[in-house]
Amino acid sequence: MPRFFNNAGPVVPADHYCIDPLNRVDWEEIEQLIRQKRYFVLHAPRQTGKTSTLLAIMDELNRAGDYVALYVNIEAAQAARHDVEAGIATVCSALVSEAEYYLGECNLQTWLRQESAQIPAHNRFTKLLGYWAIHCDKPIVLMLDEVDALVGDTLISLLRQLRAGYARRPKGFPQSVILCGVRDVRDYRIHTSHQEIITGGSAFNIKAESLRMGNFSAEEVKALYQQHTDETGQAFDPGIFAELWADTEGQPWLVNALGYELTWKDRAARDRSQPITLEGYEAARERLIQSRATHLDQLADKLSEPRVNRVISALLDGEESRLHFAEADLLYVADLGLIQRKPEVRISNRIYREVIPREITAPIQDGIHLEQSWYLTAERKLDMVKLLEAFQQFFREHSDAWSQQFAFREAGPQLLLQAYLQRVVNGGGRVNREYGLGRRRTDVLVEWPLDAEQGFFGPVQRVVIELKILHKGLEKTLAEGLAQTADYADRAGADEAHLIIFNRDAETLWEDKIWHRQEPWQNCTIDVWGA
Repeated sequence: MPRFFNNAGPVVPADHYCIDPLNRVDWEEIEQLIRQKRYFVLHAPRQTGKTSTLLAIMDELNRAGDYVALYVNIEAAQAARHDVEAGIATVCSALVSEAEYYLGECNLQTWLRQESAQIPAHNRFTKLLGYWAIHCDKPIVLMLDEVDALVGDTLISLLRQLRAGYARRPKGFPQSVILCGVRDVRDYRIHTSHQEIITGGSAFNIKAESLRMGNFSAEEVKALYQQHTDETGQAFDPGIFAELWADTEGQPWLVNALGYELTWKDRAARDRSQPITLEGYEAARERLIQSRATHLDQLADKLSEPRVNRVISALLDGEESRLHFAEADLLYVADLGLIQRKPEVRISNRIYREVIPREITAPIQDGIHLEQSWYLTAERKLDMVKLLEAFQQFFREHSDAWSQQFAFREAGPQLLLQAYLQRVVNGGGRVNREYGLGRRRTDVLVEWPLDAEQGFFGPVQRVVIELKILHKGLEKTLAEGLAQTADYADRAGADEAHLIIFNRDAETLWEDKIWHRQEPWQNCTIDVWGA
C-alpha cells in the first residue's frame, strides 16, 4: 500500500508522508530536562502532531535503553468530571493497559486488581506510580496526553497526586513526567464541585518548563509534498506552494488535509501521471472549507469561550482593544493556534480567516435568499452598485435583530456584510478578508470569474470593499477611509473600489445613515456608502 497524506490520528511513518517528529521539537532540551528529573509541559494546538511526537519520544527513549518510557492517553477520564473515584480509576486503568501493550508490563495489572480497591482515589495514582517505580529496573519517564481534557475535581486530584510523589523520584516515583495537551498548565482554570476556581499553576507547582510545538516551516511543507512526488512521480505546480503557505502558514493538519484533498479526494488526481495544478489546488481548498471537517469544527467551537471571544471580536472589529486585554488572554488564544502575535496580532492563516467569519455568520447566510440573475449584468459581471443598494436595505431591516444574536456584537456590521457577500459569491466567486488589531478597518476583496469554464484562471472581476466604523466624525473618517481604500485597491489590482461607513449611533435616523455618493481620489473614483 503506497503512503498517503495523514489527516486523522497519529502519524505512522510506514503509512504516511511525515516530517520526523523529533525534528519538530528541541530534542536536546527534552533530553536534558529528563536527565535533570524534571516534570514539564509539552503543549500545542489540536492536530499539530503532539501525540505523534510523544510516541516518537517513547520509542527513542526505550530504544536508547536508559529509561523505561510510557505514553498514556487519559482523555477517557474527562467523562468522570467531578467524580474522583471514577476519574482516577480510569487514569489508572489506562496506564496499566498501555504499560502492558507497549512494554509487556503485566505486574501492574495484578497490583490494580488486588490492591487498588483498598486505596482511596485521592491517593491511588500516587501509590500505583510508586509501586511501579520501586519494582522497575530503570528510571521511568511517563507521558500523559490530553491532561487538559480532564474536568474539575478529577483534574485537581491527578495534578496533586503527581506532586505528592515528586520528592521520591526516581527510585520511588517516575524520574520525569511530561504533561501534554492543548493548553499550558498555567491556563487550567479548574472549577471544583464546590465552585471554587483552582489554577493549574497552584495545583502543579513543580512544573519546570513549558515547551510549545510549532507549525511546519515553509521548507518542511515542501519536503512533505516532495515525498509524494518522489514516491509516485506526480508533480505539483510550483505555484501551489505560495498559496499553500498563505492558506496554512504550516499548520500541520491543514497542510496534510489539503494534500489528501489534492491527491486522493480528487479522483482524477489518482492518475499519478497527471500533475497537480494550481486550479486543482484552489478547488481542493474550497472543498476543505466547505466540508467543515472535525478540525475546523473544533476551531469554531473555541469561539464561544470568553477569552477567545474577546480577542477575536477585536480582530474582526479592527479596534485598538488589544491595549486593554490581559496578556493571559492573548497568550491563551495564541496557544490554541487561533492567532499569531508577530509582526502584529492576527488570525493565524488565510483558511482560519475564512472559516471564522463563515462559521459565525452561517445562520445569517441561511436566511438570505438571493437569485443570482438579478445581480449579474449581461457580461456576467457583479453589479456591485445594485448589490450594495440591496445590502443597505437588508442592513436597515435586519441589523438590530441580528446584532442581538451575535456573540461578536462589536463586529456585527462587518460580519453582516460578509455574510451577505458570502451568500452572493457562493455561486462561484470568493471573498478574501483582511483584518487585524489596530487597523480600524476590515479589507474585503471580492473575486468573481467572468468565464464560468475558465474560473479563476480566466478573466476575473476584482472588487475592493473597505469597511469602517464612524468614530471621528464623517469628514475625518471619509478622508482616512478613501486613502486606505485606494491603497488596498492598488495593491489588489481591483477593477472598482467601495468604502462603506457604518454609523452605530442609535440616535441617528436611518434616513441619515443610508446614503451613497462617489468621491474622486487621486486617479480613481471610489463609491462611498453609508449604513
